[in-house]
Amino acid sequence: MMKNKSYKGLQENIRKLKTPAIDAWENKYKDKNYVVKLETSEFTCLCPKTGLPDFATIYIEYNPDKLCIELKSFKEYLFFFRNVGIFHEHLANRMLDDFVRACRPRWAKIRAEINIRGGIRATVEAEYRI
Repeated sequence: MMKNKSYKGLQENIRKLKTPAIDAWENKYKDKNYVVKLETSEFTCLCPKTGLPDFATIYIEYNPDKLCIELKSFKEYLFFFRNVGIFHEHLANRMLDDFVRACRPRWAKIRAEINIRGGIRATVEAEYRI
């Protein structure tokens, strides 16, 4: 049982949060089985309770099918979170949902490594497979 009720309701609408569209382009090698790896160490979001910034490195691996992620729109998508209060667990899962919706890969994995705060490092991985 959660003793601190101040967290109640903080993430009620996280699945309904309107995020920027992630563009994709046609993969001309959809017959090939290959992996694309993306990484950024410039990710920030906000702690939903304190409003303080959380800094993270985001790692993405995916096996494209018919579409590949367009990187400029994905960068703009990542920038959107700079003003969003979001729990780390929700962050990785929400990113995965949006990523999969944008390009429908054969599989994808997103790992968010949140910088140490208060002596604790949080790492959250979310994975999708057809």
